[in-house]
Amino acid sequence: MQTILIIEDEKLLREMYRDKFSQEGFNTLTASEEEEAFRVLENHNPDLILLDILLPRGNGIEILKRLKSSNLTSKIPVIAFSNLDDLKTKTRAYELGAKKYLIKTAYTPKELIAEVRNVLN
Repeated sequence: MQTILIIEDEKLLREMYRDKFSQEGFNTLTASEEEEAFRVLENHNPDLILLDILLPRGNGIEILKRLKSSNLTSKIPVIAFSNLDDLKTKTRAYELGAKKYLIKTAYTPKELIAEVRNVLN
């Protein structure tokens, strides 16, 4: 069973995505902010990280930079998932190694799961 770490600060979204991925056969881990995410990563090695870019404590781009600079997490594929449709941010995410940069409002949960499966395959 493949494991996804969802880093999302909005509780309602975090729980909805967790439930949808679980229903589709994924093991799901969640975190609401940077330090919680890295505590989860100390004990788990997910197959993919779904990373919100706009977080109240910590910036998704900084988290991505930290993920990609660590030997422990650098190989884990990351999908940036945000409502921030900003070319500079999107470009920076790709430069740092994000596999995709998706705009939340453009994807249903089912479409998001399809994107995750594409990256994992």
